[in-house]
Amino acid sequence: MARYMGRSWALAARMSPGRRPRSRRRERPEAAGRRPGSWLSARSVAGQVFLLQLVVVLLLVAAASIALVLQVRHDATNEARHRSLAVAETFADSPGIAPALRSSNPTAVLQPRAEAARKDADVDFVVVLNTKGIRYTHPNTAKIGRHFLGNYRAAVQGHTITETYTGTLGPSVRAVVPVTDSHGKVIGLVASGITVSKVSGLANRQIPILVGAAGASLALATGGTALVSRRLRRQTRGLDPGEMTRMYEHHDAVLHSVREGVLIVDGDGRLLLANDEARRLLALPEHPEGRPVTELGMEPQMAEVLASGQIVSDEVLVAGDRLLAVNNRPTDRDGGPPGSVTTLRDSTELRALSGRAEEAQIHLKLLYDASVEIGTTLDVGRTAEELARVAVDRFADFVTVDLAGPVLRGEEPLAVGGIEMSRAAVHGIRDDHPFYPVGTRFSFVASTPQAWGFGSGQAVVEPDLREADGWRAQDPGRTGLVVDYGVRSLVTVPLRARGVMLGMVSFWRTEKRDPFEEDEISLAEELAAHAAVCIDNARRYTREHTMAVTLQHSLLPRALPEQSALDVAYRYLPAESGVGGDWFDVIPLPGARVALVVGDVVGHGLHAAATMGRLRTAVHNFSTLDLPPDEILSHLDDLVARIDQDEGDPPPEGNEGGGAGITGASCLYAIYDPVTRRFTMARAGHPPPAVVSPDGVVEFPEVPAGPPLGVGGLPFETAELKPAEGSQLVLYTDGLIEDRSREIDAGFALLRDALAHPGRTPDETCADVLDAVLPARPTDDIALIVARTRVLAADRVASWDVPCEPAAVAEVRAEVIRRLADWGLEDVAFTAELVLSELITNAIRYAAGPIRVQLLRDRNLICEVSDTSSTSPHLRYAATTDEGGRGLFLVAQFAERWGTRYTADGKVIWAELALP
Repeated sequence: MARYMGRSWALAARMSPGRRPRSRRRERPEAAGRRPGSWLSARSVAGQVFLLQLVVVLLLVAAASIALVLQVRHDATNEARHRSLAVAETFADSPGIAPALRSSNPTAVLQPRAEAARKDADVDFVVVLNTKGIRYTHPNTAKIGRHFLGNYRAAVQGHTITETYTGTLGPSVRAVVPVTDSHGKVIGLVASGITVSKVSGLANRQIPILVGAAGASLALATGGTALVSRRLRRQTRGLDPGEMTRMYEHHDAVLHSVREGVLIVDGDGRLLLANDEARRLLALPEHPEGRPVTELGMEPQMAEVLASGQIVSDEVLVAGDRLLAVNNRPTDRDGGPPGSVTTLRDSTELRALSGRAEEAQIHLKLLYDASVEIGTTLDVGRTAEELARVAVDRFADFVTVDLAGPVLRGEEPLAVGGIEMSRAAVHGIRDDHPFYPVGTRFSFVASTPQAWGFGSGQAVVEPDLREADGWRAQDPGRTGLVVDYGVRSLVTVPLRARGVMLGMVSFWRTEKRDPFEEDEISLAEELAAHAAVCIDNARRYTREHTMAVTLQHSLLPRALPEQSALDVAYRYLPAESGVGGDWFDVIPLPGARVALVVGDVVGHGLHAAATMGRLRTAVHNFSTLDLPPDEILSHLDDLVARIDQDEGDPPPEGNEGGGAGITGASCLYAIYDPVTRRFTMARAGHPPPAVVSPDGVVEFPEVPAGPPLGVGGLPFETAELKPAEGSQLVLYTDGLIEDRSREIDAGFALLRDALAHPGRTPDETCADVLDAVLPARPTDDIALIVARTRVLAADRVASWDVPCEPAAVAEVRAEVIRRLADWGLEDVAFTAELVLSELITNAIRYAAGPIRVQLLRDRNLICEVSDTSSTSPHLRYAATTDEGGRGLFLVAQFAERWGTRYTADGKVIWAELALP
């Protein structure tokens, strides 16, 4: 228990220096009545600490003195050994010693020298011996010639002897060394000795210094002890040891009896204190105090929280097989030492609930990911693949999606059994799976869980496929491979949306995971329900897209009409995101002329395609009136405005469908006349055309840009171009030049570069333009027309000016017959003569001003009579009594087509006669 004394007290009473405790307990009267000098009282902790430290200082001084004396004695003895040995060796090696030993009277030579050496070295004696131990020298001459009393026989053998002994002068040290001749033979001995007292005299003189230093240390220690005792008295609040013992016992009892673990960790991450409950909950080893918490075998997350000192409130962490609610607070917020205090509360009883909550959280995360990752596109196959991918590894090892065949085509499957299924997606943790590959067509056998689920609309669980005989009947060979592969469990769920059964999704688990259980069906059904809605959306979109494509292709030209004015090639590319409202047309006009039309209805889908068809039909109808381009655009503008108004009105009562107004449409209408080699065109909110000359020069002519169709309020203007023969006119929609990843100017630049290559056919020009300009992922339809101009040769055109006199008709008939004969058309001469006579007679009779007759030899023989009148003749049945009114009837009977077109100067009545 003493192990925790200081620490538990610090836990209970740690505060900033000088701060009073927060407890409201009153101070004891005797403690309050103490005198200020009572800190030296032996009853107080401060007084006891002072006396204890005073005794410790005295003991330290005494121990230091004793140690000094012992050290002095030891050092003196060693110094005596070294000095005596050094003197003996020096004297033995000095010159003349060996010859003196061989002389007849060694004493006479060596005695003076030995005494001189003794005095200089301050030793007690220097004695020279022969090998038999007889002294040749001695400080006391009376002892010369006597036997040496010490040990010298080892020196005779050539060794050095050092020994300590007690002589008449007290403890002494002597050394005996051999004297050798030049051949290494021992011929004598030298002994030197000194008393220890001579050497220790210097050390004895240091004892007063030591005593003085000890006294000064005692004084300093006393002062320091007094200061520490004052501070300790303030921190202990003047409590005596008994009171502190009782307080510790109270705190210790609380600390070790509570059912919460308590740990104190210092700023370096080392454990300072752990109560019994903390040791039990964390399974701490023996004596964990002082060790880093990361080395105590805790869970990594728990050790990280304890070592980091971060503030934690009721965080549940795993400790072995327990769940602990952890609270952690730092200890240095109020000026305390760095570290943290942690409390632990066992919440193992919440483990089951926490496990279910964690599983529910995983399921919710899976459902959330499914809502984000499934249905990113409106493609049925891609949606099925997304369903398979999102469930693999988190819910199943393999996922297969089987859809009814009509679903892939956008159709609604019939609710009948035995419907043909198609494998739409298969995905798993490995690619070498034994399941049917994507695209396989099959029908569910009636005994399989998939067939039962498809018919009943309920999910089915097969916990062990090895015992699922009904499932194995589907394809014994294939299902055997599935079982051998290690697949053990299956849950199959119908894909049903808006009451339509679309297919089945099957989740498979291998033997390495727990089999599916009944309580997991709800998650599988949630995944299937969300995926079914997305698949049905994709199916409905596929159906609408197919219908729109079919409608659009039925409304676009299937083949170009026969005409001689232009060599035309075209391309039409639908957008990837859906069918749009781009359209084009080539319309033959009277007089060998040809109209080129290109337009764009904003938007995608059925509505845009249907509106495009209405506009194309209207253009054909307006073109039969042979109106100029600006008037045709004006009529189209009125039509689009009416359509927009009609479809924008609220639906009738009881009709839930609403109209979708047209947000915009553009159009460019151009008429080419091969006789005059002239283009007349107007545009309504459409990109300008491009003209490529025969030498490859590209121009974008300035055609006045009118407002888009349906806006109204402004007239349209025409522009005329007269390109050289063989030039190419390029019409296109904005999908060709506009793209989100580039500026429109960059699109025009690419188009210019793609067109600037002479000598290509219109079809080659279309292919090259699409290769160079087409965006990587077109977001809008693209319509492209390339028309190379032709010119009707002068020898195939004949014209005459006719005076306004009836007599001039005969002359013109004769000229016409001669020209037809030159052309080899005698077979139609009578018919042409009759038609022209009637048209010229009508012009002379009802019109005014100059009259002009023109014959054009093209695919048909075209007869034209122009005048300055704006009155158009009308076909009618003449009564039997009428003198006139049968001329136009005859014209209509003999001509393939006839009609009237208005010009700036009047009108032109034309008729086309078939050539043989």
